[in-house]
Amino acid sequence: MNFLNNNLAKSLLRLRMVENEISKRYSYQEMRCPVHLSIGQEAAAVGVCNNLKIKDQVYSTHRCHSHYLAKGGNLQSMISEIYGKKSGCCGGRGGSMHLMDISVGMMLSLPIVASVIPIAVGAAMSKKINKSKSVVVVFFGDAAVEEGVFHESANFASLHNLPILFVCENNRYSCFTDISERQPSEDLTRLARSHNIESIKMNGNDVIKVLNQSKKIIKKIKKTSKPFFLQLNTYRYVEHCGPDNDDHLKYRNKNEVKKWLNDDPIENFFKYLKKKKQYDEKKIEVIKNEIAVEIKKSFDFAINDNFPEVSSLQKNVYAQ
Repeated sequence: MNFLNNNLAKSLLRLRMVENEISKRYSYQEMRCPVHLSIGQEAAAVGVCNNLKIKDQVYSTHRCHSHYLAKGGNLQSMISEIYGKKSGCCGGRGGSMHLMDISVGMMLSLPIVASVIPIAVGAAMSKKINKSKSVVVVFFGDAAVEEGVFHESANFASLHNLPILFVCENNRYSCFTDISERQPSEDLTRLARSHNIESIKMNGNDVIKVLNQSKKIIKKIKKTSKPFFLQLNTYRYVEHCGPDNDDHLKYRNKNEVKKWLNDDPIENFFKYLKKKKQYDEKKIEVIKNEIAVEIKKSFDFAINDNFPEVSSLQKNVYAQ
């Protein structure tokens, strides 16, 4: 494998293995915050973030583990945060849905649907005022476009020509409700076009296509200082909130689930490597073993870390 493909393989596997471990350990009742996992959606985060520099900023949602890690966030700090420990990236105060690491450009993640979008647009406005050559990327799910604040933000970004990439990870479901029950069309780019924002939709489970397409988009945004809307169609493998499979609830069709499992982002990438004659099974095993060691160290550290001091309870609280 060349350097790029080695990096992509490591990033995809790392996200999957980390979240599988969170899923495995969640029942121990030591992680006391809700978790929204991106298992099955890894190619979206890896493909886009691989084209970003540290000064480029990422804003995310409740399903933010993949964005945090793909942007360069520290795994030990993330796991400690999920355990509510003082070494967490937010000091153990935020939990799974509030991850940030300003040092690598992972600025913020918020759990309320669509609430992070106007903040990201404000950041893009700041970059334009300061004549920065960097870009803002905001990730959100398909349900976010059904909130009024998305349209207000898209309108503002378009009107003021702001350097922002709207990345809609369309996994089809708002909790248990399929997109067909919420939207007259699954083509969400039509909403971007209504605000005169250039857009494209594509398979979000093909990391090479996401990588190449987002590279062109990000380059264009930096050159023109105009917003862009990227719809990445993908699929979450586990429940909306939590570590388990909830298909026994029968809100997802078995054939639909099977179709998406056969479009797995990691397996798609391995097929690409085999086609390019770059697949090296021994190298993949080495990568998996290295990631497994990192994961174990991060969980061991988090479990043994201390909780925040009680005396720090009112730190960063702005109203008594």
